[in-house]
Amino acid sequence: MFGPPSAPITPYRATDVDRPATGAPGVVAQRPAERRGQGLPVTLRRFLVLGLNAVTISGLAAAVLTVLGSNGIGAIDWVIFVGFLLATPWTVLGFWNAVIGFCVIHFGRPENSVHPYFEAPNPMAGARPGGRALASRTDLLLFLRNEDPAPIFARLEAMRRSLESTGKSHHFRFAVLSDTSDLMVAAEERREFDRFAHLYEHRPETEKPVYRRRSDNAGFKAGNLRDFLLSRQGEADFFLPLDSDSVMGGAVIVAMVEAMEANPRIGILQSLVVGMPAESGFARLFQFGMRHGMRAFTMGSAWWSADCGPYWGHNALIRTQPFVESCELPVLPGKAPLGGHVLSHDQLEAVFMRRAGFEVRVIPIETRSYETNPPTLLEFQKRDLRWCQGNMQYWRFLFEKGLRPVSRFQILQAILMYVAPLAWILMTMAATAKALTGGYDPAMLQLGMGLFVLLFVMSVAPKIAGVLDVLATPGAVRSYGGALRFLVSAMLELLASMLLAPLVAVYVSVFLAGLFFGKTVLWNGQNRDRLGIPWRTALVALVPQTLLGLGLALALLLGANLSAVLLALPFLSGLVLAVPFTVATAAPGFGRLTARLGLFAIPEETVLPPVLRGVVPMAARRWRRPLRRASEAGPLAASADKRLMAEGEGA
Repeated sequence: MFGPPSAPITPYRATDVDRPATGAPGVVAQRPAERRGQGLPVTLRRFLVLGLNAVTISGLAAAVLTVLGSNGIGAIDWVIFVGFLLATPWTVLGFWNAVIGFCVIHFGRPENSVHPYFEAPNPMAGARPGGRALASRTDLLLFLRNEDPAPIFARLEAMRRSLESTGKSHHFRFAVLSDTSDLMVAAEERREFDRFAHLYEHRPETEKPVYRRRSDNAGFKAGNLRDFLLSRQGEADFFLPLDSDSVMGGAVIVAMVEAMEANPRIGILQSLVVGMPAESGFARLFQFGMRHGMRAFTMGSAWWSADCGPYWGHNALIRTQPFVESCELPVLPGKAPLGGHVLSHDQLEAVFMRRAGFEVRVIPIETRSYETNPPTLLEFQKRDLRWCQGNMQYWRFLFEKGLRPVSRFQILQAILMYVAPLAWILMTMAATAKALTGGYDPAMLQLGMGLFVLLFVMSVAPKIAGVLDVLATPGAVRSYGGALRFLVSAMLELLASMLLAPLVAVYVSVFLAGLFFGKTVLWNGQNRDRLGIPWRTALVALVPQTLLGLGLALALLLGANLSAVLLALPFLSGLVLAVPFTVATAAPGFGRLTARLGLFAIPEETVLPPVLRGVVPMAARRWRRPLRRASEAGPLAASADKRLMAEGEGA
């Protein structure tokens, strides 16, 4: 059923930009002039998006208020209504971003109207020796803290080889910036770095890698970055921050530099980061949904945010001088968790760069920009709560002087992203309480569960748009392993998203409540590849979800009837099954099974880019089969097979 595709595979969207194409010797392409966007003016786009969101939220709010006010509005009704107002904007915006993005991709010309500043390289016209000459220097900055350095430096070596293949590597320098506090890990870091640096032994001093380890990690990653930039002022025009799990193809890095050189008004150019093939079943689930879901969402967001785009903290090219001059983060008054050094630096640096008069742009198309995703739900939770704490510090910047209106909205959006789950939980519990305290009223329970389903559907609208995008794009389904494999994976991922949504909402709500009592998270190394979670560990970590789910189910059963429990299953199932879901998706066997069947496969598992050949384990792509022989497929298929083997499997 899940066998290999029956026809040659065509790479989808992201062309193989790691292998330089041959060209006529001595021919030097001219750098393109700065290009500005076409289509609707940006101001009109923003008013259109504002109108769509306002009308949608108002309509939904009016409908909820009408139902609540049928017999008068009490305290519980107001809790439901206020919770709805807080939970709705984030999901409505995601819905319209996805709709707009899908329309732009399939009915517009996004290369002219959305990202005229960036043209993705391709095998026939990408960066190559003798191509466009660069006039700048760029530092590639890798940040480390208490993580196993061996796989990290393997990824760094893959990037080095990919950059070498462009013929432009002399314009780049690697720098490893460590905040590692574990002395044994630090010693291993140094050994791995020395092996890496040995490859540059005969290169000029300006190209040799740099290793720098701080004994005091004040300011976390942002502090380490600023210390380095201040100590090396004037040495690099741009810098490209990399997380320890980042991988980027050399040609796309060169293309980003070319775009920055040609567009001096751009201060930050953020690439669309996607997950690379993984062994973990949880990671495969998560990144499969994000892969097609982020495409329409990001395109729609870029369509209206334009020069006030996002910065995600890594895999982005940044203009050094204005960053140093304008993007320093203040130390907030008070102690952690809401005071002290800012934990989530990226969005603030983006709005400060925009305040300084430079554009912040996102590349809303897939190139060769990768990261790994957390291998288990508990690791995902740790990362999510670190972002949550950082975003809760943003309220102090809502009225910061000189910010653009869109920048203020982005700060508010970052806060509401984590307020929404708490509001959602309170809203759903209040609706259930109203159904029970006033005598069992099926209409009120239906309202509570209906709100859950409505918000869930709107929250997964980007993924639905992504599925439609893949189905509507020639060759796309095949790049995911075929129609059956893709559609089954999409359905299972949506089901997993339904189970995951209330689970995430509860741990965010518990954490937000703990912030008022000084609960904080630690900035430390992350588990990038260890699989398996013991049942006891999962139970201890997910006690709130389990108890809440069982408690609500029991209350509905005793206070109402079995039909009420069945009606509430879309919400209750994720809570009651939190522990087995977490253990199962973290199990090595689940990862092996999904990889063997090709479930939750991404395009790189069909045609593996050269930059990933040395960093993706075979266990993450075991479903792949050799392309059929050219002699069995005729001359056209033979030509396609040869091209794909050269592009996707070459060194």
